[in-house]
Amino acid sequence: MATEKQRQGSQQQPQAEQASGLSRRQLLLGGAGAGLATALGTFWWRSQPVAHDHQRLTPTAAFTAAQAGEVTLVDIRTPREWRQTGVPVGAVAIDMRRDDFLQALGRAVAGDLTAPVALICARGVRSARMTRVLEAAGYTAILDVPEGMLGSASGPGWIAGNLPVARWQS
Repeated sequence: MATEKQRQGSQQQPQAEQASGLSRRQLLLGGAGAGLATALGTFWWRSQPVAHDHQRLTPTAAFTAAQAGEVTLVDIRTPREWRQTGVPVGAVAIDMRRDDFLQALGRAVAGDLTAPVALICARGVRSARMTRVLEAAGYTAILDVPEGMLGSASGPGWIAGNLPVARWQS
């Protein structure tokens, strides 16, 4: 009789697992899938440029305006990126991660917060985000180059447009 109860008990345990509808493997795979989806969603969200109301320039228009002295073109990428692709001819290279970024930009525009400043990065995400930083700092003529150096959904970019680049000198 005890053996019959033991058999019934061992049969009830798998039935309890089946009652929940999911095995351990399915739960683990589901959890891993949810984690992957969250990570990919976060990556996608962070790679989207923020919306802003500032004027946008094509790389050609930014180059022409910088050459004419109408704007200060600022490449806000990192030194590593400058070494890889060069810096747009006529641009001032200021790494946006610098603690003194706003002071360095202020020196580049001689302290004139009304001077037109055009921002360029790799694909337009960082430049779009930095337009808000400059606006908060009091700059009033902020322009964005959303195609960036490498191209984006906005267009092919500076390099694909065969615009001139200069080798970055540290």
